[in-house]
Amino acid sequence: MRESEVWGKTRDQWIRELPALKDLVKLKETFWENPALLPTAVALKTSPLTMDDILDAEARLKRFAPMIAAAFPETAAAGGIIESPLKSIPSYASRLRMLTDRGFTGSLMVKCDSHLPVSGSIKARGGIYEVLHHAESLAMTMEDLKETDNYTRLLEEPFRSLFSRHELAVGSTGNLGLSIGIMGARLGFRTTVHMSRDARQWKKDLLRGRGVTVLEYDGDYSLAVEEGRKSAGENCHFVDDENSTELFLGYATAALRLKGQLEKAGQRVDSDHPLFVYLPCGVGGGPGGVAFGLKLVFGDAVHCFFAEPTHSPCMLLGLMTGCHDKVSVQDFGIDNITSADGLAVGRASGFVGKTIEPFLSGCCTVSDETLFRRLKLLTDLEDLSLEPSALAGFTGPEMLTATKEGRSYLTRFTPENLTRATHIAWATGGGMVPEEEMKGYYKRAEKQSALPVPE
Repeated sequence: MRESEVWGKTRDQWIRELPALKDLVKLKETFWENPALLPTAVALKTSPLTMDDILDAEARLKRFAPMIAAAFPETAAAGGIIESPLKSIPSYASRLRMLTDRGFTGSLMVKCDSHLPVSGSIKARGGIYEVLHHAESLAMTMEDLKETDNYTRLLEEPFRSLFSRHELAVGSTGNLGLSIGIMGARLGFRTTVHMSRDARQWKKDLLRGRGVTVLEYDGDYSLAVEEGRKSAGENCHFVDDENSTELFLGYATAALRLKGQLEKAGQRVDSDHPLFVYLPCGVGGGPGGVAFGLKLVFGDAVHCFFAEPTHSPCMLLGLMTGCHDKVSVQDFGIDNITSADGLAVGRASGFVGKTIEPFLSGCCTVSDETLFRRLKLLTDLEDLSLEPSALAGFTGPEMLTATKEGRSYLTRFTPENLTRATHIAWATGGGMVPEEEMKGYYKRAEKQSALPVPE
């Protein structure tokens, strides 16, 4: 393949075939409707995973709940279930109506995975679940653990000694490393986190303070994953963020809990009351798992969109070209440099892309400048502080209702449907960000908000 070509085509050829790619490579904010979306019942016929897989994962988390409550007192009030609140944000919604010239209707809520217990991000779902899945497998294979046992036993001997003879490893930009490291170290695993240059220093310091080995690389997320995978030895379980079914299913359990939260809040979800969900996306595991679960729970009544930085649109690029993990943003001259460190991924998961493709409604991209403007708005209007990458989903409702491509997607709904709709921005991280770090984000947001909005 010549250097000027990407999978047998020049960039100009790709752009002629895919006009939306032109804005993507120019780093313009883009909304893309997925032409491969299928009715849920049809998509499930070829899906490698089913609702039974999600229910199995949920049952495992319930078995571990007593242990989690004992190991992490902040989860005791919830009985060891790691879950986040669903909140209405009416002041932000009012501002959004102004920003879209009243094009946005319906209610707007935020799913606060930013404040999940234990590790303070959406990774507390998939990451912690995979550690627990591996611990259970070892304990049942090499000791006498049974499903009917009280799993608090796993915090004691002989299980502590068992886990100390095994290793965990993961490659991460930060938040997945926190969830694997915190839970792995608490159970007694020797744990190593391979971190890319994008990872924040406070995350490295926190992990080292918990006894986790942190290895740093002067490269991006893909390099950290590659190095972690290569270094994993015989007694090491490598948490493969690009290909893990366990991570994916851990994230998918969120849909079961969200259903109950929506019912409690009086928010109906059906063909007359559509649900729109906007999920920040890096390599794809977290948003992919959540979206898959939502489609299995709500079917065609839910519409899921991924949101990525303009400098790191790896999932959109993989879906748009149909090449998935065979292409990277760098192949198209995009630098993969963004303040949204949790989303700074140049190559998407092929497993996730292919699995979620028939279920996903579309994708949008957002600039760092917009992320910081939204950070300030959310802080000022709702007193909710998030890290920059967690703000990506908040631009989804705006892109859907204020762009030509988004309005095209909305033609499938009546005005009455849209008035009754529920929109959820999935906040993916920020709960463990140190106060000084968050103040720094806000100061940058103030400076950005004082600048003219680019055309």
